[in-house]
Amino acid sequence: MTATIDRVIISERAPSPPVRLSFTPAGSPPGLLDGAWWPRSRDLFRELPALIAMLDARWGRITHVTVNPTYWPVVPRKVPVAGHTVHVGWFAEEQDPNKLILLSYTAGRWDLLVIPPETHPAAAARLMSAAATSGGLLTASALMTSEHTTHDAQEELWREEDWETDGGAVSANGGRG
Repeated sequence: MTATIDRVIISERAPSPPVRLSFTPAGSPPGLLDGAWWPRSRDLFRELPALIAMLDARWGRITHVTVNPTYWPVVPRKVPVAGHTVHVGWFAEEQDPNKLILLSYTAGRWDLLVIPPETHPAAAARLMSAAATSGGLLTASALMTSEHTTHDAQEELWREEDWETDGGAVSANGGRG
């Protein structure tokens, strides 16, 4: 049995949605991160081609990507990208689980915070901005922890406000108000 690919169908495929990225400003002092990437899923084989195609134009041909497999169910060894193949590696102990490392023979290395696909847009915007701070000294996991702490504190404040508006607060004279 032979499979045939209809080239017309491939060329009419809907374009991928825009890649969600933020970068530190060009020429800024180096920090621990060079920006952030907010993928739409945890499928590296599907997500990496659009990211790398965009970065190839900006930074030169990306040849290798490394991840920590903690949050990626499948780490492909190679990913085809617009005329070339990118090798994908993983480091379970050595690499921050919230970071993606991109390597190019011509232009060097970039470290990006990976924002989980399920992140609320407001939180993702804060994380993208924080990761693109010039000379940033927080690791990818430290940024994620900071965001979770801020989110948890905000939820606690909202719960307390709800409790007080629902009659849960004690009035000044000691009774329920």
